[in-house]
Amino acid sequence: MSARYSGLQREVFSLYRRALRMAHTKPAASRPKFELFVRYTFRTRAACVSPRDVAAIEYLLRRGRRQMEMYEDSKVRDCWVSAEMLQWGEQNRGRRADSRQS
Repeated sequence: MSARYSGLQREVFSLYRRALRMAHTKPAASRPKFELFVRYTFRTRAACVSPRDVAAIEYLLRRGRRQMEMYEDSKVRDCWVSAEMLQWGEQNRGRRADSRQS
């Protein structure tokens, strides 16, 4: 039986997919930084917001869409990644593969 998601959850998933697709359009050298930026931003923001706080989620969705419009521009070729993001990426490197196997 498949899980049913709310409209808000589907919007978040859609924005996440859009962000990952955007990362794949960037030059190969900067692609890992964009992917890390996307993963880190979504995970840390999700941890800070209650799933029941609809207003905050809608605000973050609006903000994320505006940010995506900026990053999707072909003139944007690289992004800045902080040391905190790199450390988080190292700690969570194997989590995606582990969660898919379960």
